[in-house]
Amino acid sequence: MVDNRTERRWDGTARFYDLLAFGAERRWKPAKQHLFARMQPGKKILFAALGTGLDIAFFPPNQEIIAIDISSRMLERAKPRVAVYPGQMEARQMDICDLDFPDGQFDQVFTSCTFCSVPDPMRGLESLYRVLKPGGELWMFEHTGSKVWPFNWVLDMCNPICRHIGPEMNRDTVANVRRAGFRIQSVNNLFLDVVKTIGAVKSD
Repeated sequence: MVDNRTERRWDGTARFYDLLAFGAERRWKPAKQHLFARMQPGKKILFAALGTGLDIAFFPPNQEIIAIDISSRMLERAKPRVAVYPGQMEARQMDICDLDFPDGQFDQVFTSCTFCSVPDPMRGLESLYRVLKPGGELWMFEHTGSKVWPFNWVLDMCNPICRHIGPEMNRDTVANVRRAGFRIQSVNNLFLDVVKTIGAVKSD
């Protein structure tokens, strides 16, 4: 099942998404390339969420990837990028909170600015935990809340407005990953403690 309200929200953004994301993609290209370099050939990889496919340019070649997104219009715009990826990639419309995969399907899961926008982040993380194999890896590029003043105050003030547009600004994603059952391996802060990469392992 797909959360139709969330699908409609991102369907409405799809037309303008590349323009809105242009600056951020240029700025964070090296960090994303470094993170995605952890993709391992021969492993089954899940990528969430694909959006219009801007991150595909940062993927290493020759990977076996299933990429999901809740928005059909985002996926439509991603098709040309999926088609030219030099590896095996399949894009599917799917809700991260209700993944249509069996338990233990994947060796690795990657996310990119995903958990600022999942309506129920704990359910989404628990869903990722379920589809990972024991010892499977979760690698995330995310923006989160902050413990640094005054940025924490600014993010808290902006959040009620931002959540109606799309992303939430003040989530404690690291704590949520831990609560979902993962064992945190690394947290690398890229801009203060707001933009970061997170590495975690399924603990059983």
